[in-house]
Amino acid sequence: MTRNRIEPMAATCPYCGEPITLLIDCSEPSQRYVEDCEVCCRPMTVQVEIPEDGPPDVWLTDENDA
Repeated sequence: MTRNRIEPMAATCPYCGEPITLLIDCSEPSQRYVEDCEVCCRPMTVQVEIPEDGPPDVWLTDENDA
């Protein structure tokens, strides 16, 4: 499967519950980083796993759950 290096992913902020878009770098198979919500600006932990085929798996948690 040919995959774009950067893929937009729809997600929901664990704080405000608003829909957001994350840009996922698919060149790294496993990632964990902190990104601020584009709506409420609170820091959320983003965990990404890139499978061989299929879309990236993305989990968002607030800083108290991480």
